[in-house]
Amino acid sequence: MTKKNSESLIKEKDLQDLDDVCDECKKTDESVSQNLILTGFKICKSCRVSKTIFPL
Repeated sequence: MTKKNSESLIKEKDLQDLDDVCDECKKTDESVSQNLILTGFKICKSCRVSKTIFPL
């Protein structure tokens, strides 16, 4: 019973990470989940371009 509860908590936490909200600009965009899969960062495509051009 405990194992099932801990697995459901992990799945809920993973679903909260896939909320399509950019960590940089806090806007909702579809590209956030795509960039999370590709790069491991929760950023939208406009923030990704700006980070690539101006890496500060």
